[in-house]
Amino acid sequence: MNDTLREAKRIVVKVGSSLVTDEGRGVDARAVGDWCRQMAILVRQRRDLVMVSSGAIAEGMKRLGWSTRPHAVHRLQAAAAVGQMGLAQIYESALRAHGIGSAQVLLTHADLADRERYLNARSTLVTLLELGVVPVINENDTVVNDEIKFGDNDTLGALVANLLEADLLVILTDQPGLFSSDPRKHADARLVVRGVAGDAELERMAGGAGSAIGRGGMLTKVLAAKRAARSGASTVIASGREPDVLLRIAGGERVGTALIASTPKVAARKQWMSDHLQLRGSVLVDEGAAAKVRDGGKSLLPIGVVAVEGDFHRGDVIAVRRASGEEIGRGLSNYGSAEARLIARKPSSEFERLLGFTGEPELIHRDNFVLS
Repeated sequence: MNDTLREAKRIVVKVGSSLVTDEGRGVDARAVGDWCRQMAILVRQRRDLVMVSSGAIAEGMKRLGWSTRPHAVHRLQAAAAVGQMGLAQIYESALRAHGIGSAQVLLTHADLADRERYLNARSTLVTLLELGVVPVINENDTVVNDEIKFGDNDTLGALVANLLEADLLVILTDQPGLFSSDPRKHADARLVVRGVAGDAELERMAGGAGSAIGRGGMLTKVLAAKRAARSGASTVIASGREPDVLLRIAGGERVGTALIASTPKVAARKQWMSDHLQLRGSVLVDEGAAAKVRDGGKSLLPIGVVAVEGDFHRGDVIAVRRASGEEIGRGLSNYGSAEARLIARKPSSEFERLLGFTGEPELIHRDNFVLS
C-alpha cells in the first residue's frame, strides 16, 4: 500500500463541512490555507490534485446568521448560493498565495450519470489539470434538490475519482479514521489501519450518522471507498487536522485508514468498457489507424475512419473495427454518429467548417479506449 500512495499521480481530496467550517463557525481560513499549501507542494511534484470541498451551506448559514440547518429546500439553496461565494474566494486566495491557479467547478450526480455530460466534465477537468490548475469541486446545491436532500460529498468525491481515473481518493474528516466499533461507546475500539475496499465487514463497523453540520457519516465514507475502487482507486480516510496529512499520505506514511482497491486501475477500466455488450454503433478504420491504436497506444483520429455504423451519441461506447469486421477495441466517442460521418477521413483543421464548431481532435481519446 505504501508504494500505491507514493506512486499516486492523480489524487482527489475530499474535505467535510465540519473541517472546512470549523464545526459550523464559518470557513476556517487557516485550515483551508494549510491544505492548499500541501496541495501546492504536491502539484510541484507533478501530481494532479483535485479538491472536493463541502462547506457551502454551512458557510451560508454563518453569513446569514442561522444557527441550525433549515429543512426547507429553498432555504438550503439560498444558504448554498451565499456560502459558495466565500468558499470559492478562500480557496482561490489560498492557492494563489502559493503560485497555483484554481477553478470552481459545480457538479451534480446527474452530470456524471449522463454520458455526454460525463465526457464534457472529464474534458474540462483534465484540461485544468494539464494547465496545473487545482479544480475545487462542490455539488451544485443551489439548483438541485435531490443532492441537498439525499446527497453527500463523500459520494461525489468517489464519482470524481471514477471520472478522472484517479489513483487515490483521500477523505479528510474530523475523525482519525475508521474504528472497529464506535470509540465513544466501546473502550476496546481499534483503528482499522488497512482494509479492502468493498469488504462488507467495513460497512458493519462504520454505522452511525453525520454531524449536525454535515450530512455524511463514516458509513458514507466506506461506501465511497467501495465506489472509488470500481475504477481502481484506493482510499485513505484520515483526520484533516493531522499535521501535513496530505504530504504524509502521498509520501506513503500510514495515516488513518487505508482501503485498498482490489482491482488494478487498468483492469477496472477495461472491465467497465467490456461490460457494454449492447454497443450503439461502431467505426471501421484503415490499417494505419488500426496499427496506431492497437500497437502504438494512440488516440483514434477521424482521418483514419473509413465508415461509421449505427446511431450513437457523444459519450456512447462504440466498437472500433478493421474493414474485415474484426473488433480492435471499444471506447467513448467524442462525437455522435452524424458528426462522425461528416468528419470521417478529414483532418481536424476542417472540423470547424464541417461542424460549425471546433471539438476534440480525436474521435476516441486513448484514455477512453480499451483493446479487445
